[in-house]
Amino acid sequence: MSTLQPGRVVAAFGRQYLVSLENGNELACLTRGKKSEVVCGDLVEIALTETASQENDAKGVIENITPRSSLLHRSDAFREKLIAANVTQIIVVVATEPSFSDELLARCLIAAQDQKLKVLIVLNKCDLPAKAARLSLSPYQAIGYPVLELSARLDATQLRPYLSKHLSVLVGQSGMGKSTLINALLPEAKAATREISSALDSGKHTTTHAKLYRIDAHSSLIDCPGVQAFGLHHLSFGGIELGFVEFAQYLGQCRFHDCHHTHEPGCALRAAVIAKKIDARRFELFQQISRQSLA
Repeated sequence: MSTLQPGRVVAAFGRQYLVSLENGNELACLTRGKKSEVVCGDLVEIALTETASQENDAKGVIENITPRSSLLHRSDAFREKLIAANVTQIIVVVATEPSFSDELLARCLIAAQDQKLKVLIVLNKCDLPAKAARLSLSPYQAIGYPVLELSARLDATQLRPYLSKHLSVLVGQSGMGKSTLINALLPEAKAATREISSALDSGKHTTTHAKLYRIDAHSSLIDCPGVQAFGLHHLSFGGIELGFVEFAQYLGQCRFHDCHHTHEPGCALRAAVIAKKIDARRFELFQQISRQSLA
């Protein structure tokens, strides 16, 4: 058996993956078996196949996944969707128009808190009227989440310092301008996509789960398809509580230790909402998300 070679997954098309090796070469790889747990950002070990020595026909098989430092994923009652592995930062892209879902934003931030990821919220399309979007984001800024305003169509250079020394993952709803942002940051992204498509014969595999782009030697960015939902069925009620960072100082202070913060007397969270120490809309989102996730 040939010696296993380490690499990182930089693109996924169905069950085919593009793996970047330490020498800079990129190989189209498969996994063994029908079910794959491999995701963009994974550090893996691959075995070269017999065709690997033939120029432009390099293939490999992913044999092992190195233990992950983080795993961003979403889930509903029936299945789990892996998004990216080993990321250190999540960048959630929203826009002035079309209007964005504050529930989806809240869900992304809960997932980020669960995996201990640094967070940045990017408000895109700020060349358009932004008053309503800023109002929606003000509760997030009030509890410490950074918000970067920009217009990717005009200039995205303000984002570059936030990417430094991170493996970031870019998430957001369709229509928020993520593709424009990627192309503004990385003009070569379209060319890279064409190269990846060619390497993976993606005429037969049109769905890309995620793509990794290198910013510099120490910084990379994973772009994910637009999402309209971000299920959190894999998290417990306590995990969702912790995902609302402004709740921290009140947790454990309710009269009942198993308080679900709905109708129970002596609820510290509801008292904080009444006292306007917790934003009422954020609390409403907590109740909505926890109810749906535990259904």
